[in-house]
Amino acid sequence: MGSIRDQELHRACAVLKVPLQQLKILDHPNLQDGFGQLWSHDLLTEIIEEEVTNHYIHTIITFDNYGVWGHCNHRDVHRGVLKFLQTNSGRNVKAWELVSLNIFRKYCGPVDIWLSILSAKRHPSKVIIINKQPWKSFKAMAQHLSQWVWFRKLFVLFSSYTYVNTLDRINPESNELL
Repeated sequence: MGSIRDQELHRACAVLKVPLQQLKILDHPNLQDGFGQLWSHDLLTEIIEEEVTNHYIHTIITFDNYGVWGHCNHRDVHRGVLKFLQTNSGRNVKAWELVSLNIFRKYCGPVDIWLSILSAKRHPSKVIIINKQPWKSFKAMAQHLSQWVWFRKLFVLFSSYTYVNTLDRINPESNELL
């Protein structure tokens, strides 16, 4: 479904007003989506290093070690970023990870804005991002017609991630690669 997903992503970027020159779709034979499809952390590190160098990137946002939903590809991306940070400590690149929430908080919708703010007050390394236009997220996700089934519509409506996201600064020295 690569070409379909490619078109869907382009349409979602149009809704979100993301310039297409900032979009890169990577179709690598060793990085195919799916549970049970483990991705090489070394390969991910190489790709990240190339993108950081070519585009003068100073900030990376990725998944945390759990991968929000426990998805193995999300965890692999986190580990690739972590390995990049550990092997490129001389670069001035900061990285943040999206904090995975427990099941209650994942589905409490906009109520989680307050819970996230309270939680972040106790942890100075965390940053809260509030989505001021959650309807735009719904409209952008609706562009992914191949995945826009009833339960994803409910997910986007009730998911806390639609309304607020907590990012935690990654400290590469205090993380171990698994």
